[in-house]
Amino acid sequence: MQYFKDCRTIDEVKAMYKLLAKQHHPDCGGDTETMQAINTEYPQACARVLRGENMTSEDTEEQIRMSEEYRAVIELLIVLPGIIIEVVGNWIWVTGNTRPVKTQLKAAGLFFASKKVAWYYRAEEYKTTGSKKSLDEIRAKYGSEQVKSRRYSTAIE
Repeated sequence: MQYFKDCRTIDEVKAMYKLLAKQHHPDCGGDTETMQAINTEYPQACARVLRGENMTSEDTEEQIRMSEEYRAVIELLIVLPGIIIEVVGNWIWVTGNTRPVKTQLKAAGLFFASKKVAWYYRAEEYKTTGSKKSLDEIRAKYGSEQVKSRRYSTAIE
C-alpha cells in the first residue's frame, strides 16, 4: 500500500483519492501508469479500512462497489470546465456553467433536475420520486463536500 497507507477512515481514503486524482490523472497533467496504480490500490484501501470498522463482508463489498462507481463518475467530471461538483449524501450534484458540457454530463450518467437547475448522479438504490426540497435544503440535511478540478483549484473543500 503506497498511496493510502496512512488512511484510517473511509472518508480519509476518499479524500486522499480525490487529491491524488487531481495530481496524477492524465487529463490533469499526470501519467497513466501512476493513476492506474492509484486506481488499483483504492478498493484495497477501502476494504482494509472498512474491515477495521467491523462491517460485514456484504457491507464492505457494497461500500467498495459504491466507492468505485462514484470515483469513476467524479473522474469523468473533474476535468470539465466551469462546473461545480458536490457530493451531497449519496448523490453527486453538478451546478455552474453546465450547458456547454451537458453532452459529457449525460454520457457520465447524470440526469438534469429542472426544478433544482442542477445535474445529479446517484446509484440505482438511491432512486427517489421527485423531492420537493431545494438543493440548499438537501445540503443542510446531508452535508456537502465540494470537489474542484485541478484546472481551477487544487483544494477539496
